Amino acid sequence: MRLLLIEDDIEISDMLRDYLLSEGFEVVTAYDGQEGCDFFLKQPFDLVLLDIMIPKLNGIEVMKKIRAQSIVPIIIMSAKDTDSDKSLGLGLGADDYITKPFSVTEVLARIKANIRRSTQYIPNPVKEEVKLLSAGKVTINPETYMVVKNETEVELTSKEFAILKLLLENPRKVFTKAQLYSMVWEDDYLGDENAVNVHISRLRNKIEDNPREPEYILTVWGIGYKLGNPKE
Repeated sequence: MRLLLIEDDIEISDMLRDYLLSEGFEVVTAYDGQEGCDFFLKQPFDLVLLDIMIPKLNGIEVMKKIRAQSIVPIIIMSAKDTDSDKSLGLGLGADDYITKPFSVTEVLARIKANIRRSTQYIPNPVKEEVKLLSAGKVTINPETYMVVKNETEVELTSKEFAILKLLLENPRKVFTKAQLYSMVWEDDYLGDENAVNVHISRLRNKIEDNPREPEYILTVWGIGYKLGNPKE
């Protein structure tokens, strides 16, 4: 697995790189946003570790450029830990958010969880028949990671796709936020609803005709979310 680490603090960068190399990852390091974008264009990566406060192009600008062409998992690393900072990062396309200071074991766990989630949808050439999942005008292909609405492809991040797939696979089930977090993030739920709320909002903006009056992802007040019954 090849990781792109974009971090201008040399001490943190070296610490993470050495630890991840010892865990069997290939790590490419960049020390500013422009260098990170240049590396990303030259070779494929399985995940990006991205600091926000970096020179030349900041982390938000880098993430926008990456998201314009790829759904590779992105983990933000930042000393900013307010809900608004996390919402901004997640809302612009990040899959996860780690607050500094952090332990390298925590970073490793998040990397493995995000890669595991994203690679579950790689096509398996042995299978001859793929079962599509659909509701209303939305159809997803679990093997190719493709989402289509009204014959137009919709680009989702890995976690947005995982949420939608989970709901389509369980059309009658109501999921609590804790259940969604546990199953999609594959991590213990510590009461932080922000990540779930942001991803649900982003997903609605992409697949709903009117996100303010959703048909696909319904809120069950006091409980969580469920799949709606959208019109064909």
